[in-house]
Amino acid sequence: MLRFLTAGESHGKALVAILEGMVSGLRLDKKKIDLELARRQGGFGRGGRMKIEKDRVTILSGIKSGVTLGSPIAFLIENKDYKIEELPPVICPRPGHADLAGSIKYGFSDIRNVLERASARETAARTAVGAACKIVLDEFNIKIKSNVLEVGGEADPVKIRRKIEEAKRNQDTLGGVFEVMAAGLPIGLGSYVHYDRRLDYRLAGAIMSIPAIKDVGIGLGAGFADKFGSEAHDAIFYEKRKGYFRKTNNAGGLEGGVTNGQPLVIRACMKPISTLGRPLASVDISTKRPAKATVERYDTCAVESAAVVAEAVVAFELADAFLVKFGGDSLAETSANYNNYTKRI
Repeated sequence: MLRFLTAGESHGKALVAILEGMVSGLRLDKKKIDLELARRQGGFGRGGRMKIEKDRVTILSGIKSGVTLGSPIAFLIENKDYKIEELPPVICPRPGHADLAGSIKYGFSDIRNVLERASARETAARTAVGAACKIVLDEFNIKIKSNVLEVGGEADPVKIRRKIEEAKRNQDTLGGVFEVMAAGLPIGLGSYVHYDRRLDYRLAGAIMSIPAIKDVGIGLGAGFADKFGSEAHDAIFYEKRKGYFRKTNNAGGLEGGVTNGQPLVIRACMKPISTLGRPLASVDISTKRPAKATVERYDTCAVESAAVVAEAVVAFELADAFLVKFGGDSLAETSANYNNYTKRI
């Protein structure tokens, strides 16, 4: 079983992640991890922080000569913009952020104590973990990718860019919808026997944990609501040459919490970033008087970046389900178990 923890603040010294449970014998290419970190920083509409940080990972443990040992893998991503002790206190919470609820929960008079950890900067650490999981999945020809489907109600790339430019001029922000797809999954990852082993439960929770994600759908998602069952479900066929197959994929690759051999398809909606250049009404938590919300450095649009983070968390959940299903402490042992299973089906 895989598990991980992350630590670090947005303007702290560094972000750290520890990944436990990875098989031994896997060549962990640092360049591939750095590529995923760079993808997370890209996309039209990102803010000034991306001009400062050039994320690169340092792998502190769990490998020798670039190959995993089976022991915990520690990732370090240093923050160039390290100034947490110098930044002024924040007293006016931003609507839509964890600011107010977090400060009340933990008893803070300075909201910066909340926003430094609640910041989406933490997702860089999760992206590094997901990149490692992509590498092990790639050994079994499982590929994960994402696409931005719309931003601010626009689907055409040219119109999306114009919409983001408009929002930037108005000191506003935009959200949108993206899709994550995983191809090459075998039948049988996940389980129907208990709620927390259902893969759709795990995947939906993982994507919802990404900051600003407010809606997740698998396959048709909400599109099932207006269909008859005869229209909604994916008929099953069999041919000796190709085995079981479907001609449609409305289920998005999952039935009963278990992969069915079809591509996994997940869509998610990201709300607009909560920091606004023209801030909304708020309250000064020290005086309880009306005030404008705090303005921190912000992205105009980060939908493309969120899609990359979603790839990472999906990769982690799929890699975990894969290793639970096929077991093994080494890549060679897992591969042997996988090959025996695929021959049987």
